[in-house]
Amino acid sequence: MKEVKGKLIALGGGDDDVLIRLIRSQICNISSCIEVIATAATEAAESGQAYKKAFEELGCSNVRFMRIDEEHEADTPHNLERIKKADVIFFTGGDQVRLARFLNGTELLDIMRHRYVEDNIIISGTSAGAAMMSDRMIYDGYGHYSLIKGEMKTTGGCSFIKHVYIDTHFAERGRFGRLAHAVAHDPEYVGIGLSEETGIIIKKGNQVEVFGPGVVTIIDASQIKFSNTREVAENEPIAVENLKMHLLVHGYRYCLKEHLFQPVPERKTAYGSIAAPAEAVPGE
Repeated sequence: MKEVKGKLIALGGGDDDVLIRLIRSQICNISSCIEVIATAATEAAESGQAYKKAFEELGCSNVRFMRIDEEHEADTPHNLERIKKADVIFFTGGDQVRLARFLNGTELLDIMRHRYVEDNIIISGTSAGAAMMSDRMIYDGYGHYSLIKGEMKTTGGCSFIKHVYIDTHFAERGRFGRLAHAVAHDPEYVGIGLSEETGIIIKKGNQVEVFGPGVVTIIDASQIKFSNTREVAENEPIAVENLKMHLLVHGYRYCLKEHLFQPVPERKTAYGSIAAPAEAVPGE
């Protein structure tokens, strides 16, 4: 399989200063082109301009806001040319279903996916902008009710990465149940739960590294021995045997293909500590 050259950077929501600063630390040139897409937001123009200003305050000189909604289609020649030149594409929070609805099936998204594999580009987002990154995403399920069949709901995401569920506001909104339910139903998927102000960098389409002060929860269903999620009747609770969980903090990573937890050495930058290249992962 071809190695992915781009990076995915996803935050669990909340205060996103740590995310903006991390993206700034990952780009070498202050003139790097950053495209902000706020389609998920209720007030898209206000949100897009706010993030544009936040990047500019850190010295980024080439930040633009791309409007995609009911009145602004994705596949204009101008938008396509801009995405072909972008070094960073940033998705704001809001409604991930809305975001996927306006992007899926577009040439614009096809270009983004192609560039994520082929180019040294950063695809980043917070909250909804993080949840939509995989080919499937969770969009409903509340507290303990999400362990009842029919209460947890998933739909198609934007497919930068596959076989992962990324859930946000994870600890703060009690979303363990819905993420556990999702991976128990689809055991080929790995669940990644992001707490607020905490996020992940996915390198090479496989290595999940943590940034921020909180905890990232990994739920791994690859060794499940029993699950009734497909047979149990609607409105009945689910049963699962041997569901594994890992808790990651800054300085550790999880390799998706190998189902491997390991520490990562650190290096210092002007914007804080970030993960340095570690020893080779088995199978690389």
